[in-house]
Amino acid sequence: MDYVTAIVLGLVQGLTEFLPISSSAHVSIVGRAIGEDDPGAAFTAITQLGTEAAVLIYFWRDIVTIIRKWCLSLAGRVERKDPDVRMGWFVIIGSIPIAVLGLIFQDRIETSLRSLWLTATMLLVFALVIMAAERAGRQQRELTDLTWRSGVSFGLWQALALIPGVSRSGGTIAGGLFMGFTRAAAARYSFLLAIPAVLASGGLQVVKVVGGQAEGSGTAWGPIWVATGIAFVVGYAVIAWFMKYITTHTFTPFMIYRILLALVLFALLGTGTIAA
Repeated sequence: MDYVTAIVLGLVQGLTEFLPISSSAHVSIVGRAIGEDDPGAAFTAITQLGTEAAVLIYFWRDIVTIIRKWCLSLAGRVERKDPDVRMGWFVIIGSIPIAVLGLIFQDRIETSLRSLWLTATMLLVFALVIMAAERAGRQQRELTDLTWRSGVSFGLWQALALIPGVSRSGGTIAGGLFMGFTRAAAARYSFLLAIPAVLASGGLQVVKVVGGQAEGSGTAWGPIWVATGIAFVVGYAVIAWFMKYITTHTFTPFMIYRILLALVLFALLGTGTIAA
């Protein structure tokens, strides 16, 4: 992979990571479209560290408060009923499903699940799922209404994002809407919940790249770090825009885009223009 390709894929990662349109699907599709092989799970996971760094900075006050109070609660210096303490536990509990399933299906995630036929199918199916969630959800619950049960449910929805085409934010937000949470609350928890999963996944792939065990073609350090840096800068701007957008707008434009992209991808795959 050359640096021009890395720049393009870094832009794609930053633009799509926080939108409900699946960044892994876009990186995989664009990588093939510009003449590369599938950039690979390693490239995708490591560049997600860039966008996750954007989350850490954008929500750093919340994150520092949650970690500080959670630690103090263990020493009995902050009540366990404190909202920030509870959020700390909810992020931990909600991260368990994707951690367990990610380890169990690790080999498939890095190989067979990256088929563009499956990606196109998930782009289409989850467009319909998210549209149904917006229509069915009451959108009355806020993060203060989180329970252990809803935290685990959010985690299970997030785990679906192990399949390219689902979208981490799209999956968790859809689950939140079905459970009656507002778009803003579901999105905020989605971003916080993604932190442990993305950091763990990216860290694991860094180790694999160092050990020469990474799947895919995009494992040269230079292009990886260029793409990761670009993903960070672009991702931060997208978070700031998206959090404002969802307070007054629906996800319908994104769902229309997902459906159109899926249909185009099916056509390209069916005609042999692009390899699965």
